[in-house]
Amino acid sequence: MNIHDKKVKKLEELANKIRQDIISMLLEAGSGHTAGPLGMADIFTALYFHVLHHDPKNPLWEDRDRLILSNGHICPVRYVTMAHAGYFPLKELKTLRKLGTRLQGHPEREKLPGVETTSGPLGSGLGQSAGIAYAAMMDKKKFRVYCIMSDGEQQAGNTWEAAMFTADNKLNNLTAILDRNNIQINGMTEDVMPLEPIREKYEAFNWHVIEINGHNIEEFVDAVEEAKAIYEKPTIIIAHTIPGKGVPEIEFDYQWHGKPPKLDEAKRFLDQLRTIGGKIKSEHQ
Repeated sequence: MNIHDKKVKKLEELANKIRQDIISMLLEAGSGHTAGPLGMADIFTALYFHVLHHDPKNPLWEDRDRLILSNGHICPVRYVTMAHAGYFPLKELKTLRKLGTRLQGHPEREKLPGVETTSGPLGSGLGQSAGIAYAAMMDKKKFRVYCIMSDGEQQAGNTWEAAMFTADNKLNNLTAILDRNNIQINGMTEDVMPLEPIREKYEAFNWHVIEINGHNIEEFVDAVEEAKAIYEKPTIIIAHTIPGKGVPEIEFDYQWHGKPPKLDEAKRFLDQLRTIGGKIKSEHQ
């Protein structure tokens, strides 16, 4: 599954468009999370448009890869990416968090085809992923399980219970992706409840650990491929990301963890993202 330069460039352009759509949908909703979704746009783009074996026209395809979003509050990036991939019309993004919508503030499994689990309580995703991966191994299924987690939820004890179970059962069909953006709702992670040394902790729990720049699509794809080659243990990819990526004035500002932009802010943010998009396009011509 090697990725060539031309494909990387197309994915970078798409990730920028996804960031723009995130801002627009949050403005329309008047509530929701901004920083995390912007920070994970590159990884979600790579997942849905290169890594995952999936079929938007048949979301319940038995052999599909399973993507579990543990930190459900960053669902705007998942919704936008899914819409671009063809799971539902782009115009439906305007219904985020509105009464009767399929696009809940946290993903609901029975509402939206292609969403594997209902998420919201932080710390649950790795255990859910381990259960799915364990069942797949028992049934000799070939699909892979990908679990996206926030760094803040590493403060939850059930994450580490799941980490022990996963390693004990040598679930090499599970790859965790840790969004290491260093913020949570009330401050920087290292001020609230320090996580470091996070790499050494997972290694001590007998996981294979890969650290990457979460905004480098090629690095992420290479890490996914490396995880497939690890036979004796599960893999976690620690993706170092910038919360609010693409909007310099809010990058690394934890106050943007859980608030949407107002009209004047959204206009500024979109202008900044369009400028970046123009630069990406000109670099690729």
